[in-house]
Amino acid sequence: MTDIGPEFAAFDLEGRIPAGDCGFPVAFAATRTDWPCGDALAWGRESAGALMQLLVSHGVILLRGLPLASAEDFDAFLCALDLPAFAYEESLSNAHRISLTKRVFTANEAPRKLPIFLHHEMAQTATPPSHLVFFCEKASETGGATPVCRSDLLWERLQQKDGDFAARCDAKGLLYTNVMAANADAGSSMGRSWRSTFRATTRAEAEDRLRRLGYSWQWLDHDALQVTTHALPAVRTLPDGRRTFFNQLIAATQGWKDARNDPSRAITFGDGTPLDAAGIAAASQIADALTFDLVWQPGDIALIDNSLAMHGRRPYTGTRRVLASLIR
Repeated sequence: MTDIGPEFAAFDLEGRIPAGDCGFPVAFAATRTDWPCGDALAWGRESAGALMQLLVSHGVILLRGLPLASAEDFDAFLCALDLPAFAYEESLSNAHRISLTKRVFTANEAPRKLPIFLHHEMAQTATPPSHLVFFCEKASETGGATPVCRSDLLWERLQQKDGDFAARCDAKGLLYTNVMAANADAGSSMGRSWRSTFRATTRAEAEDRLRRLGYSWQWLDHDALQVTTHALPAVRTLPDGRRTFFNQLIAATQGWKDARNDPSRAITFGDGTPLDAAGIAAASQIADALTFDLVWQPGDIALIDNSLAMHGRRPYTGTRRVLASLIR
């Protein structure tokens, strides 16, 4: 395993998924408890290349014991890593979030009782981020883990279990349909408004953006907007030749549900034909078997390669404050 310096030592996460030489995900704990934030930032600058190299192989890295306590600390650590920021306001994410700094925002404002199902961040768009970074400012009383899943392993097993479904996903791609409210809906896991999503104040401005994206749309009652993407890939090929099940199929079929959205209408093959239930079930069952729950402690950082690993959120009780940042 790549060395990230004497400041951190690898440790085992009980129950992690067998993958490669050390299992998934990989985790490191700080070897000192008295280091000031400035030293941690210096370590981040020196170790950024090694961390990114590790992510290529392992998909998710958990760092425990950093002396970070706030959104501002998290922002400073991201700046130390010197990774290109992808501002939430510039993204087509369908999650309602609150920006705290230029780089940092809340992970999702959906109610604590709602699960957020496995997905690759913004795979339902043509411009997904390359990586995500999460920071735990405050852990929940119960629940609230972040499930993660290696989708290269999922793709291998899906081909074995339902090769026909896998081949059609690969050949046809996927279409996504989402109905957005005019204003943010904090009661939904996909509650971002069309005004925020398309940075529009009027219908005409939203339609101009939609034309440029190549999406189709329909205006509905109560100023809601139904949007359907063009066909997007369901499988991604990584630079080393590995292939990943890169999409939002699990999230869309299980979790795209609120007052406006019906999961049964959220996703089709790229030619508009319906997905078969057996294939959806196979992908979901394999993902469940390959999922590891990251249980948060305050100060934890998780780095995720968005091409290689899916993530989600378990329901929780108490106050959970997990912040996020997107990387281009």
